[in-house]
Formats: sequence, C-alpha cells, structure tokens
Amino acid sequence: MISDKTFRIDGRKIPFQDGDTIMDAALRAGEYIPHLCHNPEFKPNGSCRVCVIETNGRHVSACNQPAIENMEVDNSSGAIMNLRRSLLQMLFVEGNHVCPACEKSGACQLQAVAYYTRMLSPHFTHFFPRRDVDATHPEIAIDFNRCILCKLCVRASRDVDKKNVFLISGRGIDSRLVINSPSGKLGDSDVAVTDKAVAVCPVGAILPKHKGYEKPIGERMYDNKPISIVGDVAAKFSSKIYSKDVSTK
Repeated sequence: MISDKTFRIDGRKIPFQDGDTIMDAALRAGEYIPHLCHNPEFKPNGSCRVCVIETNGRHVSACNQPAIENMEVDNSSGAIMNLRRSLLQMLFVEGNHVCPACEKSGACQLQAVAYYTRMLSPHFTHFFPRRDVDATHPEIAIDFNRCILCKLCVRASRDVDKKNVFLISGRGIDSRLVINSPSGKLGDSDVAVTDKAVAVCPVGAILPKHKGYEKPIGERMYDNKPISIVGDVAAKFSSKIYSKDVSTK
C-alpha cells in the first residue's frame, strides 16, 4: 500500500508504510543502518543492539522500533557511532575473532560493520574464552569462538527448517549457543548443509566444509566496497544502498 507518511533520518525524508519499523523503511529507501542480528526474513530480535539510533532523546533499536510520522532519527552522529563502536568492541573481546585466520574474512558482517564504524581497536580487555569447535558433522563445522549470539541460526532452524537444531542456553555472560541433539554434537543432529540455518550466519561460526577459500581473499563481498554500499541479506529490500561520510567526533 502506497503511503505519504514520512519521518526523517539525519534530515532525509524516509517514506514508510503502516507496520514498518525504522529499519524496514530505511532499508527500503536505501538508508544504511548498521546491524548484525537483523534479517528481513525473520521477526526482529534486537539482540545485537548495533542498530541503535536516537529519536526523541531516547536510544532505541531501529530493527524493532515502529516508524512514526514526523519522527526525527539520528543515525550517524559521533555519539551514535561511538555507541556502536563500543557494542562491537564488546563483541570482539567476548569471543575469539582472529580475522586474518578466519575463512569468512572479507565476507563477514561483524568485520564489515566494524570497518564501517571505524573501530580501530578492541579497547576492552580480551576474555580469550576456550570454546569448542564442533566438526562432527560430515558437511558442516561450527566454531563457537566466533558466535555472536545473534540468534539467526536459532530462528532459521525453528521457523524455516522446522528442526530446532540450534538453541541459546544460559543468561547474560553465561549465554551460549548449543546443539539440540542427544549428544549435544552437530553430527548427532538432523541439520543439513542445505538448511537455511547454515547459510544465515553473519560471521564465521557456522561454515560448510570442503569450500574454504573457494573465493580468494581480495575478491570477497566486502574486500573492495563497504557494507553500506554492498549491503547484506537485508539489501534485497532496496536496489540502491548508498553511503555517506561517518562522523567520528
């Protein structure tokens, strides 16, 4: 349904439809808002908080904040970008993200969003957790060190694959991704390499085997253009994803 309702992101008018979130309308209009856990194929989850914006003096997640006519949204001020950098820095130090040694380097949304926000250092002390790599499945490997708890694999396995292979266990700092199988191992589950849950991971946590480095470093998704230009799975909402300078003040 065509609507003449609009709100503004950084001064730019953004049209929206009834039921849209700020993220829905922004992506459709080609306005990039950094995000990790958002995927337009699933109900918003708001777990990563990287899409934080400011409206009416409040910090909210763009992925689950309804769009309201005439609202003003701050998406790129120095204060907002600093918040996003802090969130990303916490994600990097909480896990073991060694980008140069990761097969997903150059095609990883976490890495790409960090570049976009100009995150140049981890800032916080690294946790250096000791987490397992599960290679028990003949076609899929999962490195729990790289998981950012975005819950995309959980939602995809539950809502699309109808298998509930992946679950989140624990709360707060003790939260972790677990495999729903008798042994707790991937090889003992009914996951398949063709499952949506395997393809939806935005980082290098869930990877198909026997395909490493098929596309050379230097030719990958984010090697030559930023995520604000290339987009991600959410870019299907828009044929034009554009970029603008990011303030770091």
